[in-house]
Amino acid sequence: MSCRPLLSAALLCALTACASIAPLPVKPDDPSACGERRLDRVLFGMNSPSGPVGDSQWQAFLAEVVTPRFPDGLTIYQAQGQWRGASGEIEREDSRAIDLIHADTATGRQRVVEIADEYKRRFQQEAVLVISLPARACFARDEFGAPPASRAS
Repeated sequence: MSCRPLLSAALLCALTACASIAPLPVKPDDPSACGERRLDRVLFGMNSPSGPVGDSQWQAFLAEVVTPRFPDGLTIYQAQGQWRGASGEIEREDSRAIDLIHADTATGRQRVVEIADEYKRRFQQEAVLVISLPARACFARDEFGAPPASRAS
């Protein structure tokens, strides 16, 4: 029995795995296209002792607390969550998640803590969940370096 098909399959699997582990920059000769960053996903429950956090309250929190600390951008998700708080009861509630991708610095980490602390204070929350991971972030841009919608026709 020939080992060639087995070796070919192993090589293909290895190459596929490597390609999925580290994305390449859109332009391989442009070192600024990708960079090592930190991803902080911050999860906020929308129930508070005084009632659900309303959309206008959420928007004000984003404008006053989150955006000034991360003006370069963020992503917001609406979700449903559950957790067991100090009462021991499982609580289910609407939730919001924010993804913040930023340089992994003490200042960036402190800003995330400030966001969580202010949300807990403002909406009388027992906890805010923060998930932190190292991330490799790449901005996909067209050949002119700007998003296609911003180019003149």
